[in-house]
Amino acid sequence: MEKLEALFDHIASRVNVNLSPMGVDVRSLLKNAIPRERHLLYYAFYALTEDHPISFQFSNSNLAGTYLLGKTLVDRSVLYKANIRGDELKRKGDIVEFNGVKTMLFYDEVIRIINSFLVKTLVHNHSKNPEVPEVFRILNTVAMHYSNIHGTTTEGVYLGAFSTADLSVMHNCIIGDFAYVQAGDLSRVTIEPGRVWVKANGLFEFNYIYPKGVVEKYVKLDDNGQLSGVFIDYVDEFKEDFIPIYSTATPELDIEVPESSYVSPYAVIKGDCEIGENTLIVQRAHVENSVIGRGANAQENCYIKNSIYEGNNVTAHGGKVIWTHNGKNVFVGFNSFVHGTKENQITIGRDSIIMPHTIIDAEEPIKIPVNSIVWGYVTKQEDLETQSMSLCDFAKSTGFTLGNATFTGDGKAFVEAFRHRISHIREENGSDYDGTDETRGHAQKTQDACFNILQPFQSGPEAGMYPTMTIGD
Repeated sequence: MEKLEALFDHIASRVNVNLSPMGVDVRSLLKNAIPRERHLLYYAFYALTEDHPISFQFSNSNLAGTYLLGKTLVDRSVLYKANIRGDELKRKGDIVEFNGVKTMLFYDEVIRIINSFLVKTLVHNHSKNPEVPEVFRILNTVAMHYSNIHGTTTEGVYLGAFSTADLSVMHNCIIGDFAYVQAGDLSRVTIEPGRVWVKANGLFEFNYIYPKGVVEKYVKLDDNGQLSGVFIDYVDEFKEDFIPIYSTATPELDIEVPESSYVSPYAVIKGDCEIGENTLIVQRAHVENSVIGRGANAQENCYIKNSIYEGNNVTAHGGKVIWTHNGKNVFVGFNSFVHGTKENQITIGRDSIIMPHTIIDAEEPIKIPVNSIVWGYVTKQEDLETQSMSLCDFAKSTGFTLGNATFTGDGKAFVEAFRHRISHIREENGSDYDGTDETRGHAQKTQDACFNILQPFQSGPEAGMYPTMTIGD
């Protein structure tokens, strides 16, 4: 595995060039994140459809378990279970707008990943990159376990476990474990673990910090790259369920799926489940003993168990929903942990928003009123008094301090931004599909996907690496 080790060293040196002035050395994290012998066992697969422009280029990269969809350039990167999903790539001639200024794309947008290390992570694509709109960039980035990257640009950014860099133009930045950041340019800024920070310059700013000890209970990454905590224990509980479906290029679904819906063959559907029309359940989602109503979706790395989705529900990447009844139009944000039990079930009223990186770990039955927004750490009904608010009241607010949360600015703009984002997700996923091309979304466009497998070299200095290849249209 000489070349694989050289690849890890190369990535570490490139990332450290940017992060060493901030007191960070990623070598130990890269060294221990994946046992080297596992690289011989994993294989990569990629999806092809008629709706997504094909252009995958792999150069000296160690891929594993990924599914590149859309125009992607990969150069000397260890990816490992990264989805990369270029399903919202813009095309040549499209008009994009940044800060009121419109510009036309000169060529088809591509996802460009260089010198990266992405472990069990997702790189989404609804780009918000004003610098070079044609290129969705990720440069000298280390993105650790179950972290999410969305809007690019990123440069020299080390993300902690279960962290999210959303709609972000970041530069040299470190994001702590389970931190959620949507704040634009973060040059030479370190984000502490468990901080939820949503900022729109001139409009609003929301800040929440988890109480001391909470983040460490749920997710903790030590200096040697070893991950522990409730989140990783929960995910590990179900990892064996994925082995059979990742052992073949054509896994079969043992469930009735409506013609207008799509369930990835690389998702786990287990026990007594019901799938409604216009639903989308993507790869690496895990659904067990649950009802997924019309127009609902479960995104990558979601875990839904013993729950009911009444319809048009969105569970963003990494969301975990257990023993919960979701009314219509409920949104559960990135990496949120909505954990009820059979004795202590959770009910979420219709039109409610569970903010990204929220932990609701029920010690008693919890009922969230309709049209609510919830954040923070909730274990009892009374916790909602300082970690939730009606969306109507939030929209009227110009600022508040409530528990560990502070908000300043235009509450109406904040709520409308969330509503617009959720509406966009539903539209892109085809939740309102009515049989016309105009309403087709991912649930309909991905139905004809075919999957192809790549395997790494098994011996010699190239062991664990994949052959260099170019796949183009």
